[in-house]
Amino acid sequence: MNQWPFVIAAYAVAGVGTLALTLVSLVRMRRAERAAESLKRR
Repeated sequence: MNQWPFVIAAYAVAGVGTLALTLVSLVRMRRAERAAESLKRR
């Protein structure tokens, strides 16, 4: 049985998961920065 399809699939899942986590973190970071900036202006 050839294991390479499973290895490639595992790397693909890990890559997509990392990319999704990075994008979610970026969105939340920007939202938090906006909230902190609005508190600073008050």
